[in-house]
Amino acid sequence: MPNLPLPSSFNPAGIELDRRQGLSRQLYQALRVRVLDGRLVSGTRLPASRDLAAALSISRNSVVRAYDQLYAEGFIEGRVGDGTYVAQLPQAAVPVKKLSTKVSTGFSTGLPTALSTNWLDLPVISSSKVIHSGALGRVEKNHLALPPSGPPRAFRVGVPAFDLFPFEVWAKLNAAFWRKPDLQQLCYGDPAGDARLRGLIAAYLRSSRGMQCSAEQIVITSGAQQGISLCAQLLVEPGDGVGIENPGYRAAGHAFAVAGARLHGIAVDSEGIDCTQLAGLSDCRLAYVTPSHQYPTGVVMSLARRLELLAWAERTQGWIVEDDYDGEYRYSGAPLAPLAALDRQGRVLYVGTFGKVAFPALRLGYLVLPPGLVDAFSQRRAVDVRHSEISTQAVMAEFMAAGHFQRHIRRMRRAALSRRNVLLNGWPVDIPGVGKLPSVAAGLHLTVSVSSVARERELITKAQSVGVEINGLSTYWLPDSQTPLDQRAGLVLGFAAVPEPAIEAALARLRRAWCD
Repeated sequence: MPNLPLPSSFNPAGIELDRRQGLSRQLYQALRVRVLDGRLVSGTRLPASRDLAAALSISRNSVVRAYDQLYAEGFIEGRVGDGTYVAQLPQAAVPVKKLSTKVSTGFSTGLPTALSTNWLDLPVISSSKVIHSGALGRVEKNHLALPPSGPPRAFRVGVPAFDLFPFEVWAKLNAAFWRKPDLQQLCYGDPAGDARLRGLIAAYLRSSRGMQCSAEQIVITSGAQQGISLCAQLLVEPGDGVGIENPGYRAAGHAFAVAGARLHGIAVDSEGIDCTQLAGLSDCRLAYVTPSHQYPTGVVMSLARRLELLAWAERTQGWIVEDDYDGEYRYSGAPLAPLAALDRQGRVLYVGTFGKVAFPALRLGYLVLPPGLVDAFSQRRAVDVRHSEISTQAVMAEFMAAGHFQRHIRRMRRAALSRRNVLLNGWPVDIPGVGKLPSVAAGLHLTVSVSSVARERELITKAQSVGVEINGLSTYWLPDSQTPLDQRAGLVLGFAAVPEPAIEAALARLRRAWCD
């Protein structure tokens, strides 16, 4: 069907849409690719949604949804009274090349020696690689606190609404697996994980995240933490600098410290990690980030900052470990495209988990790796656990294939949004020393500022006295941070762990504890 003419500033030629699939997602991806490869340069005026819909013979709603997602991710911008334009992006940072030949064909990019080691051929693993005198001090300084135990309560951080998980469905699938198991599956398996599950994860990421990945790039892990730990073991040599967000996820810092890294806390502002500060570190070739919903501040990394970070990795031949721990939870539009979807150089290692959609005890996660790294990661993982427990992988694969996974994600997103709203609407106002609650567009937690660390501790102690669980923002900072102590203070609250009535009851107890 021929395209109708549009203004000379935009040419839709070449945009081909498959009518059997989601049209808005296809259009969004087509326009995003054209921005990234330079065919749509900054300042290009895009047609009105009605005109583009007519040109492509699709509904206007499909165009509006595609534009909304591009707006959310920073690819386009509106000018009052003047239409829609491609946003001003740092052109030098736009990744336009294909996957590096060096990365895709071998380990000739200056990788740590751990990646060139055949782990399965080693009779003994030297302890100096994992625990050595330099690392011990860093481990002590970056102590890994145990997560809270016991039943969830308000306002526990990092816990989804797993009271809504379809346990009956899971039990039936599990029983079906064991009723007549495939005996081949009960032998030693692939250390990279169950082939069917890897294929389903790849298909899910292609449709939900715009990631052009294959099953062969995926390694199944025992949760996100093991994925981060593998990155630390294989990408870091003792003494290497690693840039981590500050404040940030301390368990990730611990994993890199155990591997012997020198941790550099990189400031986080309203656009995400400070790439200028990162670029000033001469010894740093790896950065750990949570761009979709920064942990714990909740900041969403801007597109310009994402491209700047990718350019840093390309320039330094460095690596980016992207932890997309709660990317399914976005409350307006589709989840944002991760760094891995923008990566054209094979520098991003993507960490995903089922724990924030199902339940934390599941211990099932995955890595999406540049092709040249998969074998080394699989072999290294086999040294520790050989492979993940097979029935859990098989049941999750069937859970996804039968459509339960996508339905459950939609249900969890609605539940988290409802629980967020109860917290926002019932939060006690005018508490001395406590700032205003932020807007919350994504994730499972929020952070509110507090005037001082002393006030933070006082509020948390009073909350504990009435059975309410709140984390202090000051505990997420590295011990040697240069930021003044009182500027690190705040309250971090998870809002998805318990149902709405329990949230309302917890808020009532907080009012009494904090206001009396």
